[in-house]
Amino acid sequence: MSETVQERVLRVIATKQQLPLESVRPDSTFEELGIDSLDRLNILFDLEGEFDIAINDEEAKKVTNMQEMVVGIEHMLAAKEQKNQISSEAS
Repeated sequence: MSETVQERVLRVIATKQQLPLESVRPDSTFEELGIDSLDRLNILFDLEGEFDIAINDEEAKKVTNMQEMVVGIEHMLAAKEQKNQISSEAS
C-alpha cells in the first residue's frame, strides 16, 4: 500500500530533522519541532525532490505547521496532474 501525501511529508520532515516519526504530527508547528528557517529551506528541497514539484519560497514562508504543508503540496500535485492531463490530451 502506498503512502499518502501526508505520510510522505511527515516522513521527509522526520528524516531530515532526525526526529522520531511519531513526534511529527499533522498539527505540529515548525517551532514545536525546533525547525528554523535554514532547516525549512532544506526541507523544501527534500520535499521538491520527493514529489517532483517546485515550491515557491515566498508561499512556503507563510506555512506554519505540517498540515498547511501537506495541503499546499496536495494542491501542487493536483495542479501538476491537471497540467499533465491537458498536455497528454493535446498530443
